[in-house]
Amino acid sequence: MAALAAEFGADRVAGLPCDVTDEAQVEALLALAEERHGRLDIVVNNAGLGGTAHLVEMTDAQWDKVIDVTLNGTFRCTRAALRRMRTAGGGVIVNNASVIGWRAQRGQAHYAAAKAGVMALTRCAALEAADYGVRINAVAPSLAMHPHLVKVTTPELLAELTEKEAFGRYAEPWEVANVIVFLAGDYASYMTGETVSVSSQHA
Repeated sequence: MAALAAEFGADRVAGLPCDVTDEAQVEALLALAEERHGRLDIVVNNAGLGGTAHLVEMTDAQWDKVIDVTLNGTFRCTRAALRRMRTAGGGVIVNNASVIGWRAQRGQAHYAAAKAGVMALTRCAALEAADYGVRINAVAPSLAMHPHLVKVTTPELLAELTEKEAFGRYAEPWEVANVIVFLAGDYASYMTGETVSVSSQHA
C-alpha cells in the first residue's frame, strides 16, 4: 500500500478492511472508492475461503462459512458495484473463480460448489449488466501460491497438485493478476460472461 501511495499519491490510494459477509462493510468499501476516485470503473472480487473437509464429516458451519465468503460475498460485492455502475453508465467487474468449479477434488465439496456458483453468477449477471454497459468476467486459477494457501493445505497435497500442472510448477500471483488486468482492460471490450482458465487443469 505504501508503494502504491508513493507512485500515485496518498490521496489516490486507500485501504479499508472489508468483511464481504457484511453488506454494510461492502457498501462502505465501495463508497470510499467512489469518494477517492469519483466513480467505480473496475471492481475485482477476490475474497474467498477454502479448507479441506470430507462431506460426511463436514459441519453446516464449515459449509456455510465457505459459501458465505466465497459465493455470497461475490454476490454482495457484484450487486453493490452494479448499482453504482448502472448510474455511472458503465464499468467492469472481474470475479475470482477456480478450476475446481469445473473439476472434482476430494475434501473440497464446499469450495467447489462455491466456485461453480461464482461462474454461474458471472454468466447470469453479465447478461443483466450488459444493459448498463458493464462487462463481467471471471478468472479460474488452479494453483497459485500464497501464504494463506500454505496455511490450509498439506505439503503432500500441494506437491500432488503441482505435479498435475503443465509447467510442473504453481502459478505466481502476478500471473493470475495479468489475466485480470486483461479482462479489466479495453483489449477484452467484447468479452462478458466468460470464465478464463489460468491453468491447464480445466477438467
